[in-house]
Amino acid sequence: MTQYATIKGLVTYTPGDGLPIPIPEGRIEVIEAPDSMTLGWEEAKGVVGSTAMPRTQFEEYVEAGKIVMEA
Repeated sequence: MTQYATIKGLVTYTPGDGLPIPIPEGRIEVIEAPDSMTLGWEEAKGVVGSTAMPRTQFEEYVEAGKIVMEA
């Protein structure tokens, strides 16, 4: 199920074995899976970014107020 949220703080993802990369503040698309969440956002006009993160990590960001889910 697709939902929407807003990034309101430092939220990062780590591609492969690389360094953490921040997701820009603003509105994101969130797709739930049983054990992970896929996030999609627009980096710049016409440039999109996406990543999957463990559900537990996503929930920590929500609890910290860094990701705010839309009603």
